[in-house]
Amino acid sequence: MNEFLISARKYRPSSFNEVLGQKLITQSLENAIANNKLAQAILFTGPRGVGKTSCARIVARKLNNFEIDDDNSYNIFELDAASNNGVEGIRNLIDQTRIPPQTGKYKVYIIDEVHMLSTGAFNAFLKTLEEPPKHCVFILATTEKHKIIPTILSRCQIYNFKRININDIVTHLKNICSVEKIKYEDKALEEIANKSDGAMRDALQLFDKIVSLDNVITLKTVIENLNTVDIYTFIKIYEYIYSQDIPNLLNKINEILENGISGDIFISGLSSFFRDLLVSKNKMTENLTTYDKTTLKELSEITKKISYNQLIDFMSILNDAEINFQKSINQRLLIELTLLKITSSILVEGKKKT
Repeated sequence: MNEFLISARKYRPSSFNEVLGQKLITQSLENAIANNKLAQAILFTGPRGVGKTSCARIVARKLNNFEIDDDNSYNIFELDAASNNGVEGIRNLIDQTRIPPQTGKYKVYIIDEVHMLSTGAFNAFLKTLEEPPKHCVFILATTEKHKIIPTILSRCQIYNFKRININDIVTHLKNICSVEKIKYEDKALEEIANKSDGAMRDALQLFDKIVSLDNVITLKTVIENLNTVDIYTFIKIYEYIYSQDIPNLLNKINEILENGISGDIFISGLSSFFRDLLVSKNKMTENLTTYDKTTLKELSEITKKISYNQLIDFMSILNDAEINFQKSINQRLLIELTLLKITSSILVEGKKKT
C-alpha cells in the first residue's frame, strides 16, 4: 500500500508566492527579511486554515536561507501551546534560547495557538519576548487574539490574516485537479469552497473526502457527502413558500432531513440564502455574495418579487429558530413551523397590499 499524503500537507505553500489570499502580509514579510528589518517577536492572528503556520515556516527557512529539505531541526522549533501551556514549559523554552544556533544565523520558535498559555506562562514569557537574544526570533500564531494579554500584544509586530476568498480557493482546487488528473464540475468546486468558510485547509480536507469516493467530482457527489444543501434546493424551497404550496414545501423539508442534513445546518443555510437574496437585490451589494454571474442573475430575478422588509422578516424568523433549536424537544416540528411562519408572512403581506 502506497503512503497517502493528504492534500493539505502535499500542497502546503513552500514560498511566499504560493500563499493564497495574504498578499499584503507576504510582501511585507519578504521585504522585512530582505532589508533585515524583521521584528524578533511576531504575532500571526486570523481564522483557521488561512496560512499562519505555513507563513511562519517560510519565514523561518528564509531567515537562515534553508531549502525545504534542509536538516534544520536545530534551528526551527515548533511548539503547541495547548500542551505546553504552563510556566515550566515556558521556562524550559527560555533556557533553550540562551544557546546559539549550531547552523545558520537564527533559532526560530514557532508557538501555535499561543492564546492557550496560562496567565503565569504569559508573564514568565514577557521579558524574553521584549528583549530576546540576538539569535532568536519568536513567531506566535493564534486564532483568538482577544485571549492574549495586552502586555504580550504590545511586544509583538502583529499581522492579521484574513479569510481566503472563494475564487482563490476554487482556482487552487482546479490547479490540484489538473496536477492529479481529476475531472470536476465547476459548481462542485464552488460548493466545496463555500462550505470551507474561507479556510484552505478545510477546503482541501473536503476535497480529499470527495476524491476518495470517485476520481470525478460532481455537484451531486459533493451535496450527498458534505451534509449540505445546494442553492438550487433553497431556490425550490423559496418557490414553494412564495406560491403558498404547503404540501410540496413540507415534503421537501422531509426529504432534506431524511437525507441526513442536520436541522440546525438547514436553518442556518436557509438564513444565509435569504441574506444572499437581500444583498443581490442591488448592484452595489451583490459583490458581498460568492456566486458566479449566472447564479447572481438568477437570484436578482427572484428578488424582484419580494421586498427588503419581507427578506428581513424571513431572516428574523430563522434567527429565532436557530436560537431555540437546541432547546426544542421536537426539532422537526420547529423547522416545519418556522417555514410555515415565513409562508404565512407572505400571505399577510399580500393582504395588506390589497
